[in-house]
Amino acid sequence: MRTFHALGALHRVVEVDEGLRRQMALRYPGATVTGELADALADPEVDAVAIATPAATHAQIVRRSLEAGKDVFVEKPLCLSLAEGEELVRLAEAEGRILMVGHLLRYHPAVRRLKRLVTDGELGRIQYITAERVSLGRFRREESVLWSLGPHDVSVVLWLVGEAPVRVRGQGSAFLQPGVADVYAAALTFPGGASAYLLFSWLHPFKQQRLTVVGDRRMAVFADTEPVQKLLLFPSGADWQDGRPVPRRGEPVPVDYQREEPLAAECRHFLDCVAERRTPETDGREALGVLAVLEACQQGAQNRFPGALVHESSYVDDDVVIGPGTTVWHFSHIRKGSTIGPGCRIGQNVVIGPNVQVGAGVKVQNNVSVYEGVELEDEVFCGPSVVFTNVHNPRSHTPRMHELRRTLVKRGATLGANATIVCGVTIGEHAFVGAGAVVTRDVPDHALVLGNPGRIAGWVCRCGSRIAFGEGEEAGRCTACGQAYRRVEGRVVRG
Repeated sequence: MRTFHALGALHRVVEVDEGLRRQMALRYPGATVTGELADALADPEVDAVAIATPAATHAQIVRRSLEAGKDVFVEKPLCLSLAEGEELVRLAEAEGRILMVGHLLRYHPAVRRLKRLVTDGELGRIQYITAERVSLGRFRREESVLWSLGPHDVSVVLWLVGEAPVRVRGQGSAFLQPGVADVYAAALTFPGGASAYLLFSWLHPFKQQRLTVVGDRRMAVFADTEPVQKLLLFPSGADWQDGRPVPRRGEPVPVDYQREEPLAAECRHFLDCVAERRTPETDGREALGVLAVLEACQQGAQNRFPGALVHESSYVDDDVVIGPGTTVWHFSHIRKGSTIGPGCRIGQNVVIGPNVQVGAGVKVQNNVSVYEGVELEDEVFCGPSVVFTNVHNPRSHTPRMHELRRTLVKRGATLGANATIVCGVTIGEHAFVGAGAVVTRDVPDHALVLGNPGRIAGWVCRCGSRIAFGEGEEAGRCTACGQAYRRVEGRVVRG
């Protein structure tokens, strides 16, 4: 209000608190002060609305303002979900309205000078960026510290790097209020090789707002809490001598920049965009990039699968269930609609899905693809590079996914390394398919299958050892654990 009043643009003030309304009426006698947003939105003399309310209310007020035909400036964050933000951006574009988000640091003259250093190649290739925004309070109840403080630095980091991250990891902790994180740490990886490491906290013994950009030529530091000189350029880096990196140190050099209050520059930019009908630098589309990072950080901190471990190099689609105690190792992909039970071990470079059911205690070794149509019951073991098919006679030029044949691997079965399981078969409980075998027909319980095509070469116990049957005898025992078995009509049963 102070800034828009100084710029001669303040026409109305909407404030729900009666005591604050009285203060505003005395401070800004030229403005109409009311407690009803509807009155302001119905005023034909109001061209634009500036929204500085709790973050949880942003989406509703932005939507009402756009629908009333007003241009909108809203403080960060645009809203508290990416999906909601996309709806607001679509609405602004459909209504032909200006939508600007208050990512204030983008209008800080020192940060704008820092952007020029990066663009002009003064720092060389960006290697990594660190950002710290910590202080004691102000505590929020509507949004976590990530959503309260994070938009500032995320917006600047994306601007400096000039591309969206390919991987986002986040971790937060709540100490004061359950479910409202007081500290967040995030790591961003960009396709060009740069990284960013961000720390946000409102439970810190001192206030610090520092952004460090490390390039392969020079380094720069923006320290917003410094009273005078906020931007320094360091000639520091690393040089190579005799095949070894050695540090290159140097005294920091202050960087000159235009002195202007960032908020005044931001508000003036909004008024210019309204008057000239041009897109703001921090428009709704730019805000969506920030929301995408914040949401990814939050999802990384809120483990989607409590008690499970999914390696950061693996991908898990939406609509997937992974049970507690399950581990998914490097470079694997769990596709949509799939369910993996508890206590499983999924190795490296494994693809499961879509729509595959994996039971409890299953072990899938490296380089296995479990395609749609395959079901693995509890305690199945798939050795390295086992091959499943799901179409009987595939052709590249003839779509046949509608001809999927179901393959069922029953409880406790073992599939040896490089075995091939042709679709449409059932492998019985505790059966054992030897390494390299090709299974083309159903396998009964406890059968040992070897060769190409696979043939029954014996029988195995639940423990995995052979069952010894005397010649012509129907009763036998496991050679390891002594469990008794009987042959009944071409199959083997316990007892």
